[in-house]
Amino acid sequence: MTFVQLIDCRTSRFDEMNRLMDRWVEQTKGKRTATHDIIGKDRSDSSHFIEIVEFPSYEEAMRNSNLPETNRIFEEMVALCDETPTFTDLDVVREDQLNVLAARAFFQDMGKMAPERIGEHLTDDYVDHDPSYPQPVQGVAGIREQYAGWRAAFDFTFRLDDQLAQEDQVCTRWTWTARHKGEFLGIPATGQDVTMQGMTWQRFRDGRICESHWLYDRAGLLEQLGVLGE
Repeated sequence: MTFVQLIDCRTSRFDEMNRLMDRWVEQTKGKRTATHDIIGKDRSDSSHFIEIVEFPSYEEAMRNSNLPETNRIFEEMVALCDETPTFTDLDVVREDQLNVLAARAFFQDMGKMAPERIGEHLTDDYVDHDPSYPQPVQGVAGIREQYAGWRAAFDFTFRLDDQLAQEDQVCTRWTWTARHKGEFLGIPATGQDVTMQGMTWQRFRDGRICESHWLYDRAGLLEQLGVLGE
């Protein structure tokens, strides 16, 4: 279970504390178990800071606390505070990365939703970058037409193998499994079962996808359809 520690402190020497944290990061390379660190400043009190440190589990947090480097830095941090900091230990019982959920819903719907519905996942000014096409596709209408072509050529599903998120961006590594049922790039339907692996980087705005970059093994797909490698 993910574990989070909140450190609530007041200091007029934040720049020194910032440099102290940089030193801790450098000194604990290959040892620390913390996976994410955020420091927020109170908008109504410029001396009030809250640090949020994330760990894979409580046990990993305790292992991190027992590092000699952590103990030294902690003592220096307390000395920089205007008053004794307070600590709150939290076991995370729910965590929703909303853009990740939106990306997952998009790929789950791909292959089964009608082309008319694809706009439910996209902003009106959506831009699609696909190296298989000469120019980016701009707008929902263009990507709807492209998606309809894939749907006409294949019955397909996406298996999501991995997802990473940062700020308004989500990267999804996927495996595409399909049956060739209709014409594709002039290739008549073969009934062949095919697979393809790829990655899609997506940017989100207001819960919808506003930009996508696709990378996938199109040459491998054509080889499976008997076009290449003969």
